[in-house]
Amino acid sequence: MRNPGLVLTIVVLLTPAVLLPFSSSQSTAASVLEGQLKRVFPTATSFSSKQAGPPPHFIAYTGDGTSKTIAGYAFWTTELEPLERGYDGPIKMLVGMDTKGILTGVLVTEHHEPYGNFSVEPPRFAAQFKGKDIRDPFKVGSDVDAVSSATITITSSSRAIRNSARRIARALLTPSGATK
Repeated sequence: MRNPGLVLTIVVLLTPAVLLPFSSSQSTAASVLEGQLKRVFPTATSFSSKQAGPPPHFIAYTGDGTSKTIAGYAFWTTELEPLERGYDGPIKMLVGMDTKGILTGVLVTEHHEPYGNFSVEPPRFAAQFKGKDIRDPFKVGSDVDAVSSATITITSSSRAIRNSARRIARALLTPSGATK
């Protein structure tokens, strides 16, 4: 004869053990994302959870809990420009942009480029976009350094940053002088 109380006790005791690793990995992923957001938007004091959009984005805030101001937005290029490809597939980049359309940072987080360490991986590739206006042409060899001879990768990455930033701007930034 089974003891229902014993079965219930075992289930209750095992449940936290099963959930803890999931919760731990979830909080680890959240802290990694928080660190990435802070790298592309260093002046922000906090970030929203991901907004569904359209287009999908994070809101960067300055100020404290009682007086928060929207400082700008962060977004994944692969969510806004999913068909943009480097030499060997999509290049996942997190981009920060202030409310005036100036990029605050770019972080390459994933790619499958065979020579990425010569093109999109070096910090100088992403660093060249900090302070760049989204109205700039983003043309390799003109206002974007090729960094290497990996022109397909560099051109595609620059286009993904430009097009996704402009898409966010069209959707979320109020044109200068316009009233709501």
